[in-house]
Amino acid sequence: MIRLVDLLKLQGLSLDDYKVHLATGAKPTPLEAYLAGTFKEWQEDQTKKNFECSMVLSLIHLGADRWLFAGVYGIRGVGSGQNTAFKYDTELLPGHDEFIGRVIVRYKRECRASYIWGHKYGNNLEVSEVLDSPLSIEPFPGYNGVCISHSTLRLIQEKEEPSWKAALSSVGGVYVIMDTAAGKPYVGSAYGDGGLWQRWSAYAESGHGGNMELRNLLADKGADYAANFQYSILEIADPQSSAEQVCARENHWKGVLLSREFGCNSN
Repeated sequence: MIRLVDLLKLQGLSLDDYKVHLATGAKPTPLEAYLAGTFKEWQEDQTKKNFECSMVLSLIHLGADRWLFAGVYGIRGVGSGQNTAFKYDTELLPGHDEFIGRVIVRYKRECRASYIWGHKYGNNLEVSEVLDSPLSIEPFPGYNGVCISHSTLRLIQEKEEPSWKAALSSVGGVYVIMDTAAGKPYVGSAYGDGGLWQRWSAYAESGHGGNMELRNLLADKGADYAANFQYSILEIADPQSSAEQVCARENHWKGVLLSREFGCNSN
């Protein structure tokens, strides 16, 4: 067993007066921020002065006791934030870039705190795995396995991730957008050129994709409310299906999920 702190010391990185940031959260999650290349900025926004130290060792929660190493950052200062009470000024310390996004750490939280002192807990961070390359968006999981947040959809669309674009462009079908804050579904369908990829790209760009119900919802709640949306595929259409047949299946699912009565569909 090798500890993360020992691995970093081998790279010439001396850890002193540091905290471990056990990064969790949502809208976006720290993992989504990392995949988008904005984790540093995500971490710098803090509601309290959580980084009263010289440096921060950052870990992103992957589930259970698994954490992704996201780097060690030096603290240069702190001021008032625009979106949060405090905005830290940090710099990624040199010498360990090759491990960022590749090292998986095993650590069982001993308390609920997300900002823990390194001198007390740092030696408990065990290296579980070293990936061949930095963690990236997972390949398309199959039509039955799709369940992604709005942030992830935007990232997939912006990067035009090949496996996702190929799979979604080749088929039409019926999908559901779940408003996870209100527990309300919106059922829609896609057919014609571009299939689900074209339709979902519109949602990624605007949040509402031109749908009246979702457009009105975002007008009322604000554009950022789209961060609550979750996308899944209910049914893939037969390649020979007409637009009318796909719409009929859409109506079927609206009835099954009661999305007119209790969701976001108005017709």
